[in-house]
Amino acid sequence: MFTATIQIRVRYGETDQMGYMYYGNYALYYEVGRVEALRTLGVSYKEMEEQGIMLPVAELHTKYLRPALYDDLVTVKTTLKELPAHHKIQFHSELYNEKGELLNVGVTTLVFIDTVTKKKADMPPVLREKLAPFFQ
Repeated sequence: MFTATIQIRVRYGETDQMGYMYYGNYALYYEVGRVEALRTLGVSYKEMEEQGIMLPVAELHTKYLRPALYDDLVTVKTTLKELPAHHKIQFHSELYNEKGELLNVGVTTLVFIDTVTKKKADMPPVLREKLAPFFQ
């Protein structure tokens, strides 16, 4: 299993009139968590795209437990529970407030796509190589 964390402060523009983080912004926090988790491995979305692989979202599931509030420092925990076998990768996200309370959970499934053919592709070997030690 591979896990990475990052912290993001809820900005005023991300909240609704009640001071709660707008529900659509949770998916953006998941994305920051995914991008930064891969970056900790030495892999970047930008480099994958330059090498001909895109990662569009195929599914997104989310559950809201407590609100994130304006100016909260939110910890985004991103986990890969299994090493992807072929063309899909699934990220599990958990968001916590500063008290350590679980605010939100989500699962995002992305698909490796060849940028030229627009067809499914296998996970890039460099990413598999970086992730493999976490799943032995």
